[in-house]
Amino acid sequence: MNTFSKIQNQNRGIVMDRRLSPIKLDSYQPLREVVCESLREAIRNGVLKPGERIMEIQLAEELGVSRTPVREAIRKLELEGYVIMMPRRGTYVATMSIRDINEIFEIRTALESLSNGLAAERITDEELEHLQRLLVIIGGYIADNDIEKIVETDIEFHDLLYHAARNTRLVGVISNLRDQLTRFRTLSMSYPGRLEATLEEHRAIVEAIAQGDVNTARKAAEMHMENSEKTLLQAMEVVNKKQAKGKKTSKAAKEK
Repeated sequence: MNTFSKIQNQNRGIVMDRRLSPIKLDSYQPLREVVCESLREAIRNGVLKPGERIMEIQLAEELGVSRTPVREAIRKLELEGYVIMMPRRGTYVATMSIRDINEIFEIRTALESLSNGLAAERITDEELEHLQRLLVIIGGYIADNDIEKIVETDIEFHDLLYHAARNTRLVGVISNLRDQLTRFRTLSMSYPGRLEATLEEHRAIVEAIAQGDVNTARKAAEMHMENSEKTLLQAMEVVNKKQAKGKKTSKAAKEK
């Protein structure tokens, strides 16, 4: 089974069957922040699935904390778009519609373009060398087809670009938008041909920034985001077709 097929199975709920790990109480952060990050990661990684109901008591028991920090964390996650609180019905992990994805990419494309343009003006020599090293590292992981390492290094690559823009508020907004799509990152990266295309798009970004070419850097970012969105939607379409086919097969088998 190839990587893309495994991801399809995960998105159908075939693989995911894990519980949350208890919170370590030795953190310097407020407990509500630790709980919030734990739940955020669970949603990003698909442990808590889109549309799944969030039960305060169950989460508190699994995390080994009281309901108060869980309740506070859920309120924060609602503001960030990770969960939806419905009166008299409860709280659910937010689902992501095609429209939601379009809106996120629409905003993120504009901000990524701005970030790259600023980076072309403000990046240091050390940061530029780091970006170039990351390109080599990502290329090696692509050759090994190590999706987990590719995703991890891709995040590091973009974080460095954001930092090079020297605008803390911009970094915060982009990071929040990116986090809302993190659950789909592996699915998108595993789509046939996307890894190689992503590497070339990253190279175009780094080259423009290295030359201090603001306009080209911004256009390269826009192209990267447009292609990322297109690939994600194509990958989701494949998964949805597989799911529909599976349901028809299951229904036919029951009717026999």
